[in-house]
Amino acid sequence: MTGANYLLEHDGVKILVDCGLFQGFKYAEILNYEKFSYDPAEVDYVFITHSHTDHIGRLPKLYKEGFRGKIYVVEPTKELMLRAFPDNWSHMAEEAKSDGHDPLYMQDDIEGVMGLVEGISYHQKIELNPQGSTFLKIQDRTSNLASQGPNLSATFFNSGHILGSAIVCFEWKESRSNLLETKKIYFTGDLGNSPSLLLPDKEFVHDADYAVIESAYGSRQHKDRAERAVVLKEVVEYVVKNKGALMIPSFAIERTQEILFELHQFFADETMPMVPVFLDSPLANKMTEVYNRFSSYLNSEVRSHLGEKGGLFNFSCVRQTNTIEESKSINDTPGPKIIIAGSGMSNGGRILHHERRYLSDPNSAIVFVGYQVEGSLGRKILDGSTGSPRVGQPEVNIFGEFVPVKCLVKGIGAYSAHADQPALVEWVSQANKENKLKKVFIVQGEEESAKALAGQIESKEKVEVVIPSQNQTFEL
Repeated sequence: MTGANYLLEHDGVKILVDCGLFQGFKYAEILNYEKFSYDPAEVDYVFITHSHTDHIGRLPKLYKEGFRGKIYVVEPTKELMLRAFPDNWSHMAEEAKSDGHDPLYMQDDIEGVMGLVEGISYHQKIELNPQGSTFLKIQDRTSNLASQGPNLSATFFNSGHILGSAIVCFEWKESRSNLLETKKIYFTGDLGNSPSLLLPDKEFVHDADYAVIESAYGSRQHKDRAERAVVLKEVVEYVVKNKGALMIPSFAIERTQEILFELHQFFADETMPMVPVFLDSPLANKMTEVYNRFSSYLNSEVRSHLGEKGGLFNFSCVRQTNTIEESKSINDTPGPKIIIAGSGMSNGGRILHHERRYLSDPNSAIVFVGYQVEGSLGRKILDGSTGSPRVGQPEVNIFGEFVPVKCLVKGIGAYSAHADQPALVEWVSQANKENKLKKVFIVQGEEESAKALAGQIESKEKVEVVIPSQNQTFEL
């Protein structure tokens, strides 16, 4: 499930890993408004794996309810958060007003929590001490070590998911037979689908005692990466031929930049005529500024592209639409045209207006380039495949209006920023290279995906695998 939030307690130190918003299912809003199962005022540290809303979305609420500790992120993540929170709040406040209740938090809470954030580099070790309900509790066997300095540290590694995304490792020492043994638990956050168009490959580790791993694609295998460009190009050619509109619901972080990079490649090799590309997302424009600023975190090919072209958006047919009036004017441009807009799961944002207009047009198309959570509008459009070129439900409800789905519908899993089942199993296998892995906790996936991944890991690695339930506690 979404809404990542894990509490780790050791030797008087309380640490959260992520504090995300529940999304995409019936009771998400209720869960977001519930009190945390622990006292936020007692938490010493928060470590954020990356800046997606399902990993950061409740941080201002955490501050509102008393948290005043320190928040560690990888450097670009802080800048992405600074841009994401105001946008998230404006949408949330509108929804809360229409539903007749107060927002989850206020803008002052955003300012307060961001004042606690410190950006650090990958591989920079942070020593943790107490600054002053548990998901995972490390049993304290180190009472004789208090005089020897801090007994808990944390380090970020590159997860290859989005800009600044991280695996976080917590390391501590246990005393056994008068000898000190180092123990490590890794929280993967979201592991990336390496090789990425934009990022260096995710890092592998080899010395885990415990691992908490995501399972969004735990039951699936992505298509060949070369095929994703082929499929996207075919859909673009379809709307060019039929003079339709190609809609791409996209997340403002990573996916939008990948699609623009891919389209630029199509147009640059002159195998396809240039068509207007509307980036109908003010937030995506802001996020891309961060990509340009932190280009050292991108892979060598993209860094070369940025150096030659001056930026990911610098090709002539891209038009950024920031105002509502500019967004509405997209309708005045005849097809063929490409519209990239949020949100990535069609749960809100400007993409809904385009879907209401073009889903019923057989000359148009919609391409989903990311994971669609169960219950989201994007998932509803994709579900119900008949095996024909046009798949999805016959009609969907947008703004209270039933819209028939007659356009071409495609889902390109290989564009996903999430590792698939073979990649997830391989990461665990590498983490167990020293044969000391004792237990794997599988989180952040639908039941089918989590169970499928658990079966594969148990079969190949012969380690204990647990799929925790909400608020379940474990002692290591």
